Amino acid sequence: MHNRSDQLAKSLLRDGLSLVSAAQTEVEVLAATQKIDVFSVPDPAREAERARMGLLGQLAAEPSLFEPFHGTPSLRQVRRCLRKQLTWHHELERRARAAAGAAALDENADAPTQPAVDFPALVVIGRGRPETVLDAYRCEPVQPGVYHAVPGLVMRVIVLAELPRTRATLLLRLLGSGRVLREALADLAALPDDAWEKGIARPLLIHFRLGTDEPTTDEEDDVSAEIRAWVEEYERNLRAEARTEGRAEEAARAVLTALRVRGIAVPDAARERILAEKDPETLERWHERAVVAASLAEVLDGLS
Repeated sequence: MHNRSDQLAKSLLRDGLSLVSAAQTEVEVLAATQKIDVFSVPDPAREAERARMGLLGQLAAEPSLFEPFHGTPSLRQVRRCLRKQLTWHHELERRARAAAGAAALDENADAPTQPAVDFPALVVIGRGRPETVLDAYRCEPVQPGVYHAVPGLVMRVIVLAELPRTRATLLLRLLGSGRVLREALADLAALPDDAWEKGIARPLLIHFRLGTDEPTTDEEDDVSAEIRAWVEEYERNLRAEARTEGRAEEAARAVLTALRVRGIAVPDAARERILAEKDPETLERWHERAVVAASLAEVLDGLS
């Protein structure tokens, strides 16, 4: 994965999964000279956090290879992913046997002759519905936009265009394009500032908004334009909030000045309350009272 959109997809998955698992990108599969885009191993201590992460948390409940595609994956591309999955499982078994052999050298250690290794799931993520893939592996829908392959294959297929527009699918929908991406960006902007999704996605969106000097396709330019528009809107909102906070601070200090002119003492707790107030109507009401008040209780609501 070398282009800008793919790097953004890989980074979003890696950083999101890192909240609840040990997540690595570009994991080398030595025997196949391939790389896994993101490999995730769940952290049992973070099960409660994973449950709050929606669909991505569900997909991260078992060791998994995540393979996001810029478009709709073809049968040939998915076969290459399956080859990575099988080869990686073989490599994990080899490492487990090597570790068990090293432990056997310690006379105080109990090392099994054949260590159990979980077979990692393959999660294929694409923008459109890959009919040839779904037919070839007899994939069945388990929820909107999520398909499971024939039992024993341990493959999940995620169709971004079919995911419901909910918070549970938001981080994955940010890997989409067109309508899916625009809706996801709008949903992201509507979340509280302390939302975990914003903590993961916002820095990456800002980082990738202009990308690099690498050549891009027309579709990548469209994706970059959508991200750039979102970032510019986000920055405008930040500037507007800063101006609002600046005006609120100015109004709060006007209240304090009026109280000082009236000779009314303002304890530290009341001063902090006035300076912390951001509602312009409340500050205006306090100022109108302060210019004629004889006590602080006549100015601040609820003060006795």
